[in-house]
Amino acid sequence: MAGAESGSGAFSMSSVVADWSLVFWTLCSVILPVLITLWCSFHRSRRQMLIRDIFCKSKHDWHYTDLFGQPSYCCVCAQHILRGTFCSCCGLRVCEGCLKKADQHFLCKEIVMRSEGGAHSSMPHHWIRGNVPLCSHCMVCKQQCGTQPKLCDYRCVWCQCTAHDECMLDCLKTEECTFGEFKDLIIPPYYLSTIDQMRKDKRTDYEKVVPYCREHWIPVIILANTRSGNNMGETLLGEFKILLNPVQVFDLSKITPAKALQLCSLLPCNAVRVLVCGGDGTVGWVLDAIDEMKIKGQERFIPQVAILPLGTGNDLSNTLGWGAGYAGEVPVEQILRNVMEADGIVLDRWKVQVTSKGYYNLRKPKVFTMNNYFSIGPDALMALNFHAHREKTPSLFSSRIINKAVYFFYGTKDCLVQECKDLNKKVELELDGERIELPNLEGIIVLNIGYWGGGCRLWEGMGDEPYPLARHDDGLLEVVGVHGSFHCAQIQVKLANPVRLGQAHTVRLILKSSKMPMQVDGEPWAQGPCTVTITHKTHALMLYHSGEQTDDDASSVSEQEHVREQTDEDV
Repeated sequence: MAGAESGSGAFSMSSVVADWSLVFWTLCSVILPVLITLWCSFHRSRRQMLIRDIFCKSKHDWHYTDLFGQPSYCCVCAQHILRGTFCSCCGLRVCEGCLKKADQHFLCKEIVMRSEGGAHSSMPHHWIRGNVPLCSHCMVCKQQCGTQPKLCDYRCVWCQCTAHDECMLDCLKTEECTFGEFKDLIIPPYYLSTIDQMRKDKRTDYEKVVPYCREHWIPVIILANTRSGNNMGETLLGEFKILLNPVQVFDLSKITPAKALQLCSLLPCNAVRVLVCGGDGTVGWVLDAIDEMKIKGQERFIPQVAILPLGTGNDLSNTLGWGAGYAGEVPVEQILRNVMEADGIVLDRWKVQVTSKGYYNLRKPKVFTMNNYFSIGPDALMALNFHAHREKTPSLFSSRIINKAVYFFYGTKDCLVQECKDLNKKVELELDGERIELPNLEGIIVLNIGYWGGGCRLWEGMGDEPYPLARHDDGLLEVVGVHGSFHCAQIQVKLANPVRLGQAHTVRLILKSSKMPMQVDGEPWAQGPCTVTITHKTHALMLYHSGEQTDDDASSVSEQEHVREQTDEDV
């Protein structure tokens, strides 16, 4: 019996030990991965904090990435980079482990040259080794650079010249940099240091400090809206900082146009050009800031404005020859060439005053500035619905295609509902003080430019009737009517013409009853009974690019030439 009891006791003890062993290993298998995960998360967060700290304190414009567009090598350890950082100003690329060392040992672009040893009128090349652009050629032997699968060859961050390792002579390291192809657009660091010294001496004759002793220096200022259209603004900012001085490249999500344009007062008079990267709304924002410069008495510093269209409609950009939308198909270098070659023109700007009925003594009238068009009716309703939808879910409207699809949806909906019918019974129209009898309409559109609705030449229509071409600098507005959303769609595909109501210097529109949707340059609102008065406000100095010409543009030009020929024959 004793032996049996001892055997059963030993068996129970072994089973208990086995149970505890199973529990122990089970706990280990659960807790150990959790501890490892926590340890990795702690070190990852610590590493990210260190990286963010370096980003904040660094003079480089570091950006973190785990995907480069081409094979990249660390400028410190020369190893291939899988995850690392790059500077959007000088193009320096390093891996995570070498970031701190690179930040201490490599200088970024010097946007303002230190004034040690007096004033400067030149500067040497600033060479960065490795990761040279594809298809670049050595400035010494003219052979292709960057072809070896390793960290090799050099690139100057200012003039973008490249040189092989074996061609990098001592003379190149001390040679003066000419700033390359875009020297007429770049604001050199030594210029800003000279201007800073002149301001301390209370001198303002900046036009005497022209770099390179050149007569045709036209510095450009880049204003990019990173929230426009296809969200390409962030990429464009980096590419422009590589080619130009970073001090002349501004992100409008971080700084207002009024503050950015203060740089114009430090540059020669009537020489500055501004490239606005964004939609028509962004362009209007910049032009408003330029009008503020006029009010402050800075007319001699007013810049000329070019457009890189990133918005949805881009009708003003299309009118001025800059295209209907930019999707990265044109290299940044070519964009800068287009800005250099563009011609100066004048754009009419208009004052739109909306006075609500019954509130003359209690409420101030709404005042807008119009560059493109004013409308009441179905297209304003589509813009109002689109705006309300975008306010609720802004993250869904980051693509130009999605934006146009939403517009199409609301246009189709209005074809069925017809919320703006019988507009002619609710509205009175006056052109230069003369009352216009309105036919049965659902919408009225007042045009300043040639394009409307994302690329449609509304005033000319299908061209089957001899109407004078719409101009943006003649002080005249074109007024048309539409029968509804379906009629608008027919006009856009050239299956119908608008109802042409006339041209005028002053347009007055009286909404007698009910509430109707209105818009000025894509800014919509619902408006009750009111009086809308549109009068000329001022002119804006714009840049016209003749290279981007659509079939409609070509036909318009041919029609214009035909009209001139007929006029000459009559004379």
